[in-house]
Amino acid sequence: MADSEYRYKRILLKLSGEALMGDTGYGIDPKVVEDLAAQIKQVVDDGIQVAVTVGGGNIFRGIAGSAEGMDRSQADYIGMLATCMNALALQDGFERAGIPCRVQSAIEMRQVAEPYIRRRAVRHLEKGRVVIFAAGTGNPFFTTDTTAALRACEINAECLMKATKVDGIYDSDPKANPDAKRFEHISYHDVITRELRVMDTTATSLCMDNKMPMLVFDITRPGNIARVLKGESVGTTVG
Repeated sequence: MADSEYRYKRILLKLSGEALMGDTGYGIDPKVVEDLAAQIKQVVDDGIQVAVTVGGGNIFRGIAGSAEGMDRSQADYIGMLATCMNALALQDGFERAGIPCRVQSAIEMRQVAEPYIRRRAVRHLEKGRVVIFAAGTGNPFFTTDTTAALRACEINAECLMKATKVDGIYDSDPKANPDAKRFEHISYHDVITRELRVMDTTATSLCMDNKMPMLVFDITRPGNIARVLKGESVGTTVG
C-alpha cells in the first residue's frame, strides 16, 4: 500500500541519456546509476509504482547523426539501440540495489528484454516491479520525450516526472541570467507558446490533451524523487 504522504501512486520517470553520464562526458557513470537506484528504491519500498523511460544521448543522438548527413531514420534507429544499452545498465543497477525490475523494448530483442506489451507492463507495476521502457516508440522521428508522454498515458500513470539537472522551469536560462524566475506552476499552453523547451512540442501536446501533469525537478539532489511526490516545492508542476 502506498504511503499516504505521496500525492501519486503510479509514476513515469523520464531520464535523459545525458543524465547517466554524470561528469564523464560520455557513456554511463556507475555512481549516477547507484544514486538513482537509491532514490527509486526509497519510493518503491513505500509502495509507489515506478516506470522509467530513458534516452540515449550519452551514447548516440539520432538528430546529431542526421545533421552530419546520415539518413534520419537510420540515425534514429541507432539512437533507439543506445537507449537499450542504458536500460540494461539501469536494470543491473536497480537489481543490485534490491529493486525487482523488467526491461521492455519497442524493438524486439528477446535475449535481453521483453517486447513492449502494455498489459504486461501494468501487471509488472502492480506486482511492485520497476519497468524500464527502451527503444523509444520503435519508430523514427519520435523523441524519447514523446515516448515518455505516450507510455505515461498508456499505463495510466498519475504523473510524468521529467528528471533534469535544474530545479524546475525558468523564464530564461538560469545559468546565463542570475535573475531568471523559477515557475512553481505553469500551464502546458504557456510552455508551448513561450517556447520553454521543457519537452518537445509533440510530447507537451500529448500530455496537455490527456491532462497528464508533469513534474520537472533536479534529479542530482538525493531524495528529490520522494520530495517531489510528497508535494514539496522542489521543482515545477506543468498542467
